Amino acid sequence: MANDGAQLWTLNQRLLSVVLDACSTELAELGLETKEFFVLAEVEASPYPAELAAALMIPKASVTVYVRNLVAKGFMRREIDDEDLRRHRLVLTAEGEAARDRALSALAAEFDRRLARISSRDRSELQRILLEMLKSPG
Repeated sequence: MANDGAQLWTLNQRLLSVVLDACSTELAELGLETKEFFVLAEVEASPYPAELAAALMIPKASVTVYVRNLVAKGFMRREIDDEDLRRHRLVLTAEGEAARDRALSALAAEFDRRLARISSRDRSELQRILLEMLKSPG
């Protein structure tokens, strides 16, 4: 198999999908859809809906739907931003933090099961490669 970008991208996407699918029961037990989980996981780093949409690369309208659902489930709340009273900041509730942490633990455990198939040296190399790929070009 050639190591071209499209094939590597496809393998990476397939791995992420397999891990998420393996955790779907745990996510469902927490009352989370997959995309809602991604919103929960990102909201502390990107607490404004527009930032969240950009970080997750999903439409703002979709973020609005996920946020509405997460607020209704008690995982998140909207607060008025003290620095700009026209803006709402998204904040996880204690229940939201617990759900996020349990979902992350389930995903990490499933990913760890797959990482256990490769040597410690290969895991270190994979981490080095991923960190290098995340660097901004230039």
